[in-house]
Amino acid sequence: MASESVYVTKEFFHELQAEVHELKTVGRRDIAQKIADARAHGDLSENADYDAAKNAQELLEIRISRIQTILGKAQVISASDFPDDKVYILSRVTLLNKKTKREIEYLLVSPEEADFEKAKLSVTSPLGKALLGKVVGDIIETKVPAGVIQYEVLKIGK
Repeated sequence: MASESVYVTKEFFHELQAEVHELKTVGRRDIAQKIADARAHGDLSENADYDAAKNAQELLEIRISRIQTILGKAQVISASDFPDDKVYILSRVTLLNKKTKREIEYLLVSPEEADFEKAKLSVTSPLGKALLGKVVGDIIETKVPAGVIQYEVLKIGK
């Protein structure tokens, strides 16, 4: 079974490479030191510091594995790979909330790169899915816990 590609920007790809390098070198060394320090305190069966360090080691290895999986499936894409007549991944979309009349702007990205605080919206989110393929002037609706919100696509850019 072929693995699915994970579409990422060049910048995010490099961030992941740097993070996995940092975790494998500094992170592993720091955890090993914590385990050694805790081991020096004696009986491991009742050593909370040792348990905490081993737990941290497990979480670190899970994070390294997850990043390596993403990097292994990563396909680096650029906004210039797509036309700007419709909403695609890496489109920067300006929307008008029809109820509040407030404008918002999102950059559509892969789920791995999504960061709501940085206005990076996943293409697999309900709003992201609703936006894909839309053009300027289209009205889309998305369901939220408070009901349905209507947006108008004002601008599509890179």
